Amino acid sequence: MRDLIATENITVDGVVEATEGWFAPAGDGPQADQSDLEAALRAHMEAADAFLVGRVTFEQMRDYWPKQTDDSTGITEYLNTVSKYVVSRTLRDPHWEHTTVLRGALRAEVESLKSGPGRDIVATGSISLVRELISAGLVDEYRLFVYPVVLGHGRRLFADASETAKLRLVETRPFGSGIVLLRYRTVQPAPPPS
Repeated sequence: MRDLIATENITVDGVVEATEGWFAPAGDGPQADQSDLEAALRAHMEAADAFLVGRVTFEQMRDYWPKQTDDSTGITEYLNTVSKYVVSRTLRDPHWEHTTVLRGALRAEVESLKSGPGRDIVATGSISLVRELISAGLVDEYRLFVYPVVLGHGRRLFADASETAKLRLVETRPFGSGIVLLRYRTVQPAPPPS
């Protein structure tokens, strides 16, 4: 079965809403050397062949990434060629090659993707969608790119968590820019004794 990876850029205080200029895509703008971060992102892209997003994030990405002509990170090429799945009841024509619109029940659509052949499925951004995936118990791994920023307000990834999630830390990787990758695997509850 394929893994569903929730990848989020997040502040130290847990904000995932990319407001107030704290987040810029890798390779975009005058930032510290991010070659180590870009190498990690490339490795993650190579391990995934499906990209799952909500409509709003999809439209933002569609309006930005295909227009990048000097992208040295490989993100543009990846997003233009990867199989993209957009959860939406309103989007009709995605206007981006290799895109499928998922209109059915979320659990059934995602379980179908996970049970099919292929590599990792990555969900990124899409705060509302990722929260639904978390609530449905569909996330196998979290990749949190923690930015050295504290906002004190904004939408948080686990703001509405109703039960304690059991996670196992599998990687901590600091980057030269001050960003730290935290990778957590979900811990499935043990089956009851028979």
